[in-house]
Amino acid sequence: MLVYHVVLPEYWIEMDTERDYVAASLAVEGFIHCSYSGQLDDVLKRYYSNADEVLILTIDTDKLSSRLVEEPSTNNEIYPHIYGPVNREAIVEVEPRKL
Repeated sequence: MLVYHVVLPEYWIEMDTERDYVAASLAVEGFIHCSYSGQLDDVLKRYYSNADEVLILTIDTDKLSSRLVEEPSTNNEIYPHIYGPVNREAIVEVEPRKL
């Protein structure tokens, strides 16, 4: 299964490419926010409307070493959350998207 995580380009550039990916939300909320493909446009509109560009990380959950949990979030809709860092092998694509 594939899930998607949105990150700002400036944050991605700061990341060490040899280490697992850790979003800021992991330290604050205990998990990394992700979306299914059908939820991505709403997430971009809701949280990234002021951004010029984002990167969309495509994560293959079959390769993921951290636990993925499907939980209710915004409007009680079920979203995938990753409880731990994302190992680099699980990130199968990084797609820049202009907004």
